[in-house]
Amino acid sequence: MTGRKTSVKRISLALQGGGAHGAFTWGVLDRILQDEEIEIAAVSGTSAGALNGAALKAGLLAGGREAARENLDWLWEQVGAIGDMRIANWLATVTPGSGTISRLMEYSLPFSFTEAASRMISPYAYGPFYRNPLERIVAQFHYDQVCHRSGPAFYVGATNVTTGKIQIFHGDKITTDAILASACLPTLFQAVETTNPETGEISAYWDGGYAANPALFPLFDPDLPKDIVIVHINPLDRPGVPVTAQDIQNRINEISFNSSLLRELQGLKMVKDLIASGQLERGSMKEILVHMIADDDMMRDLSVATKIVASPVILYRLKEAGRAAGDRFLQEIKPRLTRESTLDLDTLCYRTAQAG
Repeated sequence: MTGRKTSVKRISLALQGGGAHGAFTWGVLDRILQDEEIEIAAVSGTSAGALNGAALKAGLLAGGREAARENLDWLWEQVGAIGDMRIANWLATVTPGSGTISRLMEYSLPFSFTEAASRMISPYAYGPFYRNPLERIVAQFHYDQVCHRSGPAFYVGATNVTTGKIQIFHGDKITTDAILASACLPTLFQAVETTNPETGEISAYWDGGYAANPALFPLFDPDLPKDIVIVHINPLDRPGVPVTAQDIQNRINEISFNSSLLRELQGLKMVKDLIASGQLERGSMKEILVHMIADDDMMRDLSVATKIVASPVILYRLKEAGRAAGDRFLQEIKPRLTRESTLDLDTLCYRTAQAG
């Protein structure tokens, strides 16, 4: 007697950037990869989302779901500069809460000095001594797999410094430089420059979060699933008015890195409203169903300090929070895939319109 065949649900993933907080996405992906009823058909990633997407795709092509999980483990062990994440697991049981660690890091002398220096000293001041610390990791990705036509479609977003527009890298255009460009915070890193081999034109790029965090529009392709799952790591809401210098800077960072995503979602809502009102013919545009995986309570305990400084303990806790959020997605949202959106665009976009 054969068991009943289960239906596989295809999704596209939109992976937000947020520095070391991208370890939350690591946990989400780790959990989703364990569910064989979910097929990842496409990934759009910015900054840390681009690193996660590259590790995910390379692993899937190299050896399937388990290889992808191992590749993501390798990535974040490298980011945390720790050879065995089990050490971070042990440390997490004997250290203070994440909020306490975040505040200690914010007020520590090394972080305060680094933050002040980043506002007064250009990364170009280092001359020949400048090195992008992510390059040693990103250069190790297997780009024959990352760029391969099979497996999930993969899109990397960066911001063109000259035009301010989003640049999407896809296929064989995804290189070490493309991923470094997507994660290039201009106060910390020199702009990543690429040369067009046909025209010789040089383009400079900064972090993709300024223009699209992440870009949703590549996932509107008719051949891709109508379900888009956003893995969101920058809190939309943070109660109270920030009054300290650190809190003000942290909230500016969160707002600026959410604004491009909110604009895209508002555009999507406008199209849905036009179809609902009959001003656009139903079926004239692809139906998009939007879902979000997030843990704002966890993220509100953290700050820009834990985004910049990759504490192994915080990385481990973010991974575990991501796995828990991924599990909630599988339990609560997976049954509703292909049928309805679970992200309330009306409430989200109303707030956006009011704020404007």
